[in-house]
Amino acid sequence: MRHVLFDYGNVICLPQSDGDAARLAQGVPGFEERYWELRLDFDRGTLDDGAYWSAVYGRPVAGAELDEVVALDVASWSRPNEETLAIVDELAAQGVPMALLSNAPVSIADGVELLPFMAPIRPRFFSGRMGLVKPDTEIYLRVADGMGVAPGDIVFVDDRLENIEGAERAGMTGVHFRDAATLRDDLKLVL
Repeated sequence: MRHVLFDYGNVICLPQSDGDAARLAQGVPGFEERYWELRLDFDRGTLDDGAYWSAVYGRPVAGAELDEVVALDVASWSRPNEETLAIVDELAAQGVPMALLSNAPVSIADGVELLPFMAPIRPRFFSGRMGLVKPDTEIYLRVADGMGVAPGDIVFVDDRLENIEGAERAGMTGVHFRDAATLRDDLKLVL
């Protein structure tokens, strides 16, 4: 039986809302660019929360302020995509094994681990805990090893084409997530 390996952001959860982004921005000019500029380093775990948020805001961020910003960031990535979760429930009912691979810093990973809607998806792999990020081929190979299956037995679902291409280079079958209805159809073709 093939395993389905899901991405998290913009697949299992909804994108950050404009309101969430505005709360995080705190009026910082160019916030969105700064937020994403170092995000892969943050996702890889080469920057901790304090270093990342200090770079984003252009000033030291620590203590209670850092805790608040981290909590806002975690919350901004915690809104479930109910349509995708319906597919997760269908797969679980069919006994299809599922796992998660997300480019996410440790603080986001810790928050995601607590979300009740994530219960059917295990094991979970987060880049910040692995020191690697998608689309590096090595992250997919390590995840396959951690799942105890060959890459060819994994269907990887992600919204970013470069991440799909990385998974395919590692020997997985890639499915480009555009919306839940299309995903349901695409999975019927590969499972």
